[in-house]
Amino acid sequence: MTSAVSDVERRPLTGRNFRVEIDEGNGRHVEVGCSEVVFPSLAAVRDSWRPDAAELLLLRRAATGGEEFHAWWAKARIGRAPQRRTVTISLIGDDGAGTPMRWRFRNVRPVSLHYSPLNAMGNALLIESRELAFDDVEIG
Repeated sequence: MTSAVSDVERRPLTGRNFRVEIDEGNGRHVEVGCSEVVFPSLAAVRDSWRPDAAELLLLRRAATGGEEFHAWWAKARIGRAPQRRTVTISLIGDDGAGTPMRWRFRNVRPVSLHYSPLNAMGNALLIESRELAFDDVEIG
């Protein structure tokens, strides 16, 4: 019996080439240069024995001083309900053109903002991390 899946499709995917886009809800998509995405554990069903722990998406990148995320987070911090957005993470295939996997997080809102330590003795990049809550995720 032969499989309908080709050998190329069976190759393990690498996680080094990806794109993170935020749909601001006004037709504008902003590509955010992230260096790391940490996916939450995505429970298939709610378990009454398991305490409700927030499933948070974590985005990390080198700090640039840009305002793309900061204004969104600042509104949440002062108690103004920030606009919920859609965040799409697309894995880019080894050929640089294909998209073998895509995660679309819906109704995303900022939860926290964190910066790496400052160290006058080192030369490491300043990394900003954002934790984002969401209502749903579609994987395709």
